Amino acid sequence: MRIILTGGNGMVGRNIRDHAGAGGHELIAPPSRELDLTDGAATDAYVAHVKPDMIIHAAGRVGGIQANIAHPVEFLVENLDMGRNIVMAARKAAIPRLINIGSSCMYPRGAPNPLEETAVLTGELEPTNEGYALAKVLTARLCDYVRRSSPELAYKTLIPCNIFGVHDKFDPAVSHLLPAIIRKVDEAKRTGAASVEIWGSGEARREFMFASDLADGVWACVARFDELPGMMNMGVGSDHSINDYYEAVARVIGWQGSFSHDLSKPVGMKQKLVSVALQRQFGWMPSTSLDDAIAQTYAHFRALTAAAEETHP
Repeated sequence: MRIILTGGNGMVGRNIRDHAGAGGHELIAPPSRELDLTDGAATDAYVAHVKPDMIIHAAGRVGGIQANIAHPVEFLVENLDMGRNIVMAARKAAIPRLINIGSSCMYPRGAPNPLEETAVLTGELEPTNEGYALAKVLTARLCDYVRRSSPELAYKTLIPCNIFGVHDKFDPAVSHLLPAIIRKVDEAKRTGAASVEIWGSGEARREFMFASDLADGVWACVARFDELPGMMNMGVGSDHSINDYYEAVARVIGWQGSFSHDLSKPVGMKQKLVSVALQRQFGWMPSTSLDDAIAQTYAHFRALTAAAEETHP
């Protein structure tokens, strides 16, 4: 198949491109300088010209709590524009299949865990990333509306749990939890620091999946697209406390210091574990253990750090 992949240079997109499943298709992943998804007319023209068999929408402005709190307008407007423009361009060009990659931020802050797909839009969102979440909810809903009004256009949404891995962002200003932990613990190890600070009590629970596992799941969905529900979570089926993740990173990296807690910092939802019942029915589960995933991500981080040190000694 000819497939347009948006966000091909982001962490999720690069893992989708690097996966063996990409080899069986003509995968077209335009960089943002070639296709600006916030430009509706340009997006319409590009999709109409390429006329793919399928679109995988993985593009988005992403970041952790700090970035979301600092730039709520940009996280709402940019993600909303990108989602709306690619879905509407696909509809105008009658592209028959689209996979929209959402986010577990779409779930209400008070929804019971594990989070089932039917819980979307049943309550208020987590305030620390509400703008991003609203954009993701609206894009998913738009896919639903298109599918209902035009049954020949099968536009479906995957809702992954938190993702980390190779090609992640490690800059503290934009990084998510696990790459931020990797950077902090690595710095402590290299500087000989005896302690690392954790935001909040560390008791909040999170579910993380390795990015290459998500890519494997996406290609499974491409291969068996007709069996895919209109909306489906993608997760590992278990979660850990933030303290557990710090301890796992310290174990993998080999740092033996202690942790302190800053109880004044925001921590987001107390738990965010997605239900994998539909995913199990679909017949796919991730396979990489947490320690293996951390080890591969850490190796990538050290390679990036070494390259940067060579460039700017």
